[in-house]
Amino acid sequence: MELILKQDVQNLGFKDDVVTVKNGYGRNYLIPQGFAQLATASAKKVLAENLKQRAHKEAKVVADAKALAEALKAIEIKISAKAGGEKLFGSITNIDIADALAKGGQVIERKFITSGIVKRTGKYSATVRLHRDVIIDLPYEIIAE
Repeated sequence: MELILKQDVQNLGFKDDVVTVKNGYGRNYLIPQGFAQLATASAKKVLAENLKQRAHKEAKVVADAKALAEALKAIEIKISAKAGGEKLFGSITNIDIADALAKGGQVIERKFITSGIVKRTGKYSATVRLHRDVIIDLPYEIIAE
């Protein structure tokens, strides 16, 4: 079944993508929740026209995201946490990375940061999705207090 996504769906696609899914997933979840609509011929034509009109605005958004990516790469992130030797008391998640970025002057929503759960001191890397086309690896370091 072909569907047009109305919004981003994790592990499936981004808004306005045409995706192929199993019938049950489309009819029982995506369409009733308002995440997608059927990809009929007329809906595809409307989507193509909307994408053509949106292309100019999209170029500016991508340029802004690339500028933000360069600014993020310039920030050196050091997160201090309580630790016993090398092992942390607790863990460091994307919430802590988002807070560290906010202290550095760049506010990024935590749902766009993918880092996993870190339980030891050292140097790590997080993935930050600023736009569907702009994804950067952000290095950070965890130090003991």
